[in-house]
Formats: sequence, C-alpha cells, structure tokens
Amino acid sequence: MASLNHRGHEGTNPQAERNPMKHTRSLFFLLLLTLLAAAGAHVQNRAPSVAQTPAAPSQTPAQGAANGGKTGEAKPRYETVQFESKLVGAALPYNVVLPADYNRGPSKHKRYPVIYLLHGLKGSAGDWVSDRAHLADYAARYPFIVVVPEGHDAWYTDSATVPNEKYESYLIQELIPDVDRRFRTIPSREARAVAGLSMGGYGSLKFGLKYPDLFAFAASMSGALAAPSWPPDAPTPDWARPSIARAYGAMGTATRRDNDIFRIVREMPPERVARLPYFYLDCGTEDGLITNSRDFSALLIEKKIPHEFRELPGTHSWPYWDRQVREILRLAAQKLSPAQDAQAASRR
Repeated sequence: MASLNHRGHEGTNPQAERNPMKHTRSLFFLLLLTLLAAAGAHVQNRAPSVAQTPAAPSQTPAQGAANGGKTGEAKPRYETVQFESKLVGAALPYNVVLPADYNRGPSKHKRYPVIYLLHGLKGSAGDWVSDRAHLADYAARYPFIVVVPEGHDAWYTDSATVPNEKYESYLIQELIPDVDRRFRTIPSREARAVAGLSMGGYGSLKFGLKYPDLFAFAASMSGALAAPSWPPDAPTPDWARPSIARAYGAMGTATRRDNDIFRIVREMPPERVARLPYFYLDCGTEDGLITNSRDFSALLIEKKIPHEFRELPGTHSWPYWDRQVREILRLAAQKLSPAQDAQAASRR
C-alpha cells in the first residue's frame, strides 16, 4: 500500500536518505534551532514561560453555567488516577478523558476503544488537559477513552543508566492493564491506539513497532524520531542533553540500539510488516525536526510499510499540536473498533 505524503518527495536525495550519518550534522543544527525556539514555552513567538508546564484546565460556558456561574470552580472535564508504579518505584498519576456519554443511560453498558496520548520533553501528564490544548472538547465528539500518562523526560524507554526508570515497561506492563481494569475499555489490539508529540511522537511510533500486538494505530506529531542516535556531545541545549544521556547511555549501548526506530525498521523481516499497526506522521514545515519525519517516512516507503506522512504549515509549538490532535482523533475513529455494548459482547 502506498503511503501518502502531502508534500511529496521532490528534491530529495535517495542516496542521502539511505545514509543517515550524512544527515547527522545538518540534523543537529536544525534540532538546535528547533529546541532553542521551543525552549521555555513551546509556543510561537518564543514566550518566556516554562516549557509545557501544566496549566489550569480549560472550561466551557456550559461548565460555568452548571457551576452556578462560578467559572473558576468548575469541575475538570477529566479525572486523574493516582497510580503507584512498582517498576519505576514512584507515583505516576495519569489523566483520563472519558466519552461524553460514559455514565449516561444505556451507555453505562458500553465498552470503548482507548487512545494513549503521550507528552513531550519537559512536559507532563497535565499538558493535554491544560488550557494550552482543547483535548476534552475535541474528544467529546468521539466514543473514545483518552489516557494521558506521565512519562517525565525519560523518552518512554527503560533507562540504560538508572535501573528503576523503566518507563517503557511501565506503560506496557502496568499502565495498560490498570486502565483496562479501572475503565470499560475494549481490551484488544483492534481498539487501542498510541499517539504523541515530539518525544511522545517518538515513543508512540516505537511502541507501535515493538508491540504490534497491542496497538492498531500509532501516530506522531513533530516527532523527535532519531533521539537514540544523537550522541552525548551533540549541539543540543543544556536542558535537553541530560535526558538523552540518562535514557540511552553512551553511544553503542544496547539501549540505544534496541530503541532506535530507524534500526528496528531497517532490520524488520518482511513477514513482520503485516502485523504492524497503521502509522501516521505529521510535522510543521518550519519545525527543525521535520528531517526526522521525512527520513522515517522514506524508510517506511522503502520497506513497504503502510503509513501516511503530512507536512503542514507550523512550528514546534502548542498551536500546531492542538490543531493536529483533532486529525489524529479523526483517523483513530477510522482505524479502531467502535464502542460496543458490553452485555452483547459477552454473549458473543
């Protein structure tokens, strides 16, 4: 199945795409510009606030009316689960946006598909439910459960340097089972998706590649897709460099190799391709990380892995991600199994 690239590949150099080392220097300089522009607020115009710091939940007029007009005291449109991870040895609360009809009438017997939505570097589980995004409004149109986990700055990876920072194992072995126990999910691959921005975009595609039996759809916005190949002395900002070294260790470690999604795809046997989820990538044309997505899409084309890649106007910023998450929800509605009546499902 041919992939869809809304920009096309005109002007690219196939030999360069097959030689990732040739792109390394230019990638680092582009990355440096991107991260410096994104540092602090991850917003356009380079506002001086802290990057991706959770803000107060947004509120609609209907919420204010339901609260007697006291707009500052509205109940959040999501709930927070206080979860203690045994693998990480720490509290890792996660936020859940439930379907609008989750507790209403006949829908109390429904089971729903789940989307895991991952935050970026210097972000948190609060980002997607803060006032910089409108996830609850967008998700209300779909019969999904949306889960926003806490990943800290660990690159959704089991750390090569800190034994208890097992953030990949946490998500796969603890978080997904906990969500399936607490909520009326459809606990199957066909009803589960993973998506994310920047660091979370990398994590989403990695989970889709490494755990194809768990996910039917994996999506990346502005993905930092080549992070495991960035050396410790790369010209990245001081606030970004430590997380890469902490997660992956020195160059040549097994952790870097095992979490390099370019290597995973290059070495993937053809018989495994049919088991993969459907991949979606997008990136802003003014985003210094766009080379990551272009190169990864080219590799997927080479390996004949179905996917869609879009280049769109935008930067590495929250206005871009808030816009594009709507498209991810729309695509997930096409790729995932629909909500189903739990009683009917149990009789089948």
